[in-house]
Amino acid sequence: MTPAIQATGLVKSFGHGQRALDEVSLHVKSGEVLVVMGPSGSGKSTLIRTFNGLESLDKGHLEVLGIPLDADNDERQIRRIRKRVGMVFQQFNLFPHLSILDNITLAPIRVQRRPRKEAENRALQLLTQMGIAEQAYKYPAQLSGGQQQRVAITRALALNPEVMLFDEPTSALDPERVKEVLDAMRSLAKDGMTMVVVTHEMGFAREVADRVLFMDEGRVVEISKPDELDKSVRWQKMASWGGQH
Repeated sequence: MTPAIQATGLVKSFGHGQRALDEVSLHVKSGEVLVVMGPSGSGKSTLIRTFNGLESLDKGHLEVLGIPLDADNDERQIRRIRKRVGMVFQQFNLFPHLSILDNITLAPIRVQRRPRKEAENRALQLLTQMGIAEQAYKYPAQLSGGQQQRVAITRALALNPEVMLFDEPTSALDPERVKEVLDAMRSLAKDGMTMVVVTHEMGFAREVADRVLFMDEGRVVEISKPDELDKSVRWQKMASWGGQH
């Protein structure tokens, strides 16, 4: 089976020749949950942002859902990928002047040209799955951080993506709000969604990941399965930094 994501020799530099990605190679199988961990500045966010063209490559070959994305940064290929890949960021990026329902249905109506009623029905269905259907007609400022992040996940799911990317989705949340977002992500994983998750949440990695990839200084330094993590030197080091169990 062709991997959902196949990366070979990815290189990305930011000024002074410092490599944020240094010959990174990996694959993500369809239906797999890959968790990416490592210290700050190790290249985790840069890596995941290459998967939908938010960061261009200096070198290497990348295929997402069979669509090539190389250093030429072809905008047509990027648009094709973004139609099929959803992304959730640290910040919620909701439009404050739009209701929750309108935030979610904006892209399906304007980009995918879906009928408003169809888009709204799908949005309400997803909000119910996320446990926040009662927030549909409120505005972002009326919701907690955890609720806003679940709306951001719903907004990405409303486009019916085949792959979901999460870039430290709980890092901007108060500790008491983290669990509700992780629970929503656990539900997606159980439903078979292909997911790449950058996170420091060690308990989530152990419970949900099919594989855990560790990065340091722009390189992949280890890939482990959850049942191998207790033997991992990188895992033990993360625990010593205060990673969440």
